[in-house]
Amino acid sequence: MKIAELKLNDCIDGEGISVSVWMQGCPLRCKGCHNERLWDFEGGYDEPELKGKIIKAISANGIKRNFSILGGEPLCEQNKDMVLEILKSVRIAYPDIKIYLWTGYTYEFLKSLKDNTINDILNQLDYLIDGPYVESERDLTLKLRGSRNQRLIDMKTTLESSKVVLVLENK
Repeated sequence: MKIAELKLNDCIDGEGISVSVWMQGCPLRCKGCHNERLWDFEGGYDEPELKGKIIKAISANGIKRNFSILGGEPLCEQNKDMVLEILKSVRIAYPDIKIYLWTGYTYEFLKSLKDNTINDILNQLDYLIDGPYVESERDLTLKLRGSRNQRLIDMKTTLESSKVVLVLENK
């Protein structure tokens, strides 16, 4: 598993300030994707101290940050185990921060997999931004999304109610 980038003070991907990690590799390869350079599983770099760097950065200089995972595709077979490891470490160290994850898969597809690792990942999240980027649905006015088909899902409420609960906002 390789990462493409680790940003310690990200003001775009999440609310407030976040520590953000971009996973390398994506099997979906959506037309018009703005992260095309992250598709290749051979790209990126190994970061042996990744979990430690993330944990330290979340509270650096006395400022509590949120945590975001993007890609590439964080939930593909090649990345999901490391994503879960990172999430568990972050949740233990910071149970109260918000965690965001972007995926090109839909929530319904992920649940249909009946994959314990994926389910464990979903249980760690506060917000899931799901769905492939669809170039014909491009809308740069959307919060945390690039196309209208993508959804910003409140995961805590969704998991409690067993129904997808979207974050209400300007559409």
